[in-house]
Amino acid sequence: MQASACPRRASSLLTMRHAFRLVLAITVALSVATQAHAADPAARWVVPYTAGGGSDLATRIVAQKIAPAMHQNFVVDNKPGGATILAQDVAKARADGATLLTAGQGTLVLNPALYRKLPYDAAKDFTLVTSLVKLPVVLVANPALPMKTLPEFIAWLKAGQGKATYASVGTGSPHHLSAELLLDRVQASAVHAPYKGTPPALQDVAGGQVDFMMADLSAAVPLIRAGRLRAIALPAELRSAVLPDVPTFAEAGLPGFTAFAWRGVVVPAGTPPASVDKLNAAIAAALKDPAVVRQMQELGLEPMGDSRAGFAEFVTRERAKWGALIRAHKIELDLS
Repeated sequence: MQASACPRRASSLLTMRHAFRLVLAITVALSVATQAHAADPAARWVVPYTAGGGSDLATRIVAQKIAPAMHQNFVVDNKPGGATILAQDVAKARADGATLLTAGQGTLVLNPALYRKLPYDAAKDFTLVTSLVKLPVVLVANPALPMKTLPEFIAWLKAGQGKATYASVGTGSPHHLSAELLLDRVQASAVHAPYKGTPPALQDVAGGQVDFMMADLSAAVPLIRAGRLRAIALPAELRSAVLPDVPTFAEAGLPGFTAFAWRGVVVPAGTPPASVDKLNAAIAAALKDPAVVRQMQELGLEPMGDSRAGFAEFVTRERAKWGALIRAHKIELDLS
């Protein structure tokens, strides 16, 4: 047992070291790009997530890539926590193209459905620029549990009659709602255990305190490779390059079920259309660059990119999908 576990631990350590080197390289490269454009006007690119996470790294990769084309350096400003209030601040910034926000379901889709009152209007206070990146999720379970396949997992859920437990990174988070969507689809129930962040949630699933979770793929991979989590299936259209042996939900017998976290780029409403179009073109081109695609894929991320109209249609569909689920489950949060 110990001999077989060592390669998995070594693989996990190598993965973590590779990720650290990639983060360092991105940070250094962005610093160099900023210095190279020191004479140009600076733009503030707000990221309401912690430094070093998938959203932050995707933003930095793209900011570095588009700086020469935009003739502008970008100062990435991490403001984790209180993303609702932060969105209000960005919405009130000058609409001159010098303030950008990496925004996702929370800001643009989920908050308007979860909260009765918000200090900003997601539909009116921002101009959508483009989609940025998908943060894939994977259904993981404690490896001591008996199920290995998705059909076995569904049968186990139903046999438990609502006693199973699942973790998330908070009530109303994409992870919480993705799990609820799955439970609705298979007509089963389970007890929700919200956590304040991905690491403690994954650790408790690995430790057996909670049974399963819809988890960030990039965060779960080291624990999966170490044998501390069992990957059941991916709610995605295609398999992931970082977990090629894990089937999609469709391949495992549940077609038509997809769920993922995502991020896009927005600017304050009223930003000149020419500035927005220029940003859209630069970011869309960056997201097609092979080097950018490779960097993101190594982090377990999937570059997106779309026209302004295409992104608007995507956000509209997301609001309808998740808004219906939130209303059906009567999920409501309070800012206080």
